[in-house]
Amino acid sequence: MTRRVVGLVVVLAIAWGGLAATIALGFTPRLGLDLQGGTAVVLTAPEGTDPELVEVSVDIMTRRIEDIGGVQEPDIAISGDNTVVVQLPGVEDEQRAIEAVGQTGDLSFRPVLDAFPGAIGPLAGAGTPGIDNETGLTIKDDINDDAFLLYPADFGSEVLFVGPAGMVGEDVADAVPVFDTQSASWAVSLDLTSDGAVLFAQMTAEAATYPLGDPRRQIAIVLDGLVISAPQVIPEGGITGGRASISVGTGEDSQQAANDLAVVLRYGSLPVAFDISAVQKVSATLGSDSLQAGIIAGLLGLALVAIVLILIYRSLGLLAIVGLTVFGSLLLMIFGLLGEFQGLTLTLAGITGIIVSIGITTDSYIVFYERLKEKIREGYEVDEAAEEGFRLAYRTILTADTVSLLAAVLLWLLAVGAVKGFALALGLATVLDLIIAKVYTRRAVGILAGTSLGSGGWFSIKGASQ
Repeated sequence: MTRRVVGLVVVLAIAWGGLAATIALGFTPRLGLDLQGGTAVVLTAPEGTDPELVEVSVDIMTRRIEDIGGVQEPDIAISGDNTVVVQLPGVEDEQRAIEAVGQTGDLSFRPVLDAFPGAIGPLAGAGTPGIDNETGLTIKDDINDDAFLLYPADFGSEVLFVGPAGMVGEDVADAVPVFDTQSASWAVSLDLTSDGAVLFAQMTAEAATYPLGDPRRQIAIVLDGLVISAPQVIPEGGITGGRASISVGTGEDSQQAANDLAVVLRYGSLPVAFDISAVQKVSATLGSDSLQAGIIAGLLGLALVAIVLILIYRSLGLLAIVGLTVFGSLLLMIFGLLGEFQGLTLTLAGITGIIVSIGITTDSYIVFYERLKEKIREGYEVDEAAEEGFRLAYRTILTADTVSLLAAVLLWLLAVGAVKGFALALGLATVLDLIIAKVYTRRAVGILAGTSLGSGGWFSIKGASQ
């Protein structure tokens, strides 16, 4: 009995204490477009567009939108073969939203003037105009001017001081990943236009005047203010002829890194000319009304469930109500943590999934309690009926929850947009239901069975079985 009590206290502390700690740290669930308002833009690519180009465009748009500020976790998803749905929570300026998803990115090749290890630039704290005072990075990069830019390389971040662009993305004719059999390493083969060949020769010739290992011998490849790569010029006298090779390395991820770099060099700007099919603005008032309606619906449903459980199962009904608070606390804590560390947003569809999951969890209690009542009617003592009833009931709970979990997984894999939010909430709730049945419900009923509420009076377990 003591072990059960200790285990139950630990479960309640994790659920209620974890939720309190999550809220205290500010890790509340992030709200999606339909709950806090914002703008949704539907983009359509020309028929026959290569799916890879659409995926590259989504990556570029995601990075760009995250940099414009004021957007809480943009949701950019590919729908069908050539449609991209962009949801921008918190952005109510339609023109700003359109510019964010449609503007052309800047791909440039720039000489490195100096390098500083770490993610903080040398001018941090100096109050220099145009420089972020905390990070020391250039606030708004201009490819025609010097800048302090971050280079988040695998070997450790650096801040590179780069000069004006010596060449831009339009000067690249093609870029493909290649495997060098002699050195057993991956590289990117770069073909330049005629103008690009001249500009690249001039830029690399100047870089080659510095000793090997000097940061000034590097050429920074910059996309939208972020250094993608910074290879060192190896040949003395620079690189001529309109072709170059950028070494990537021999590690297990080198092939993917070479492919990614080649894609960036080929399609530094948006590689697809999207047409804006629709722009929908969702007001913050409508979003808050939806959230309020969802919360009210959930609370009303929970209240009705609580009344019915107490009337039918009496003291067991109280345990089920406490169990539902454990379930809700853990679910909200998970959504808060996933929102903070994985960018998960809670949408109206997700709230619908949570409300549906209340029914799933309640059904698990009902299955267990009915089995328990059957065993008491067969002559079992209350504590024995609790153990045997749970053993039989858990098989049914496991089977039913497996079906719900498979449905959630299929919805997540096959659906798009808001349906994914419903599927995720349903899947998380189903897994939690299986865990709570084991760690809370079984212990709580076992403890209750050993008290006066197990077999004495109308409100007891035995009284509910009459």
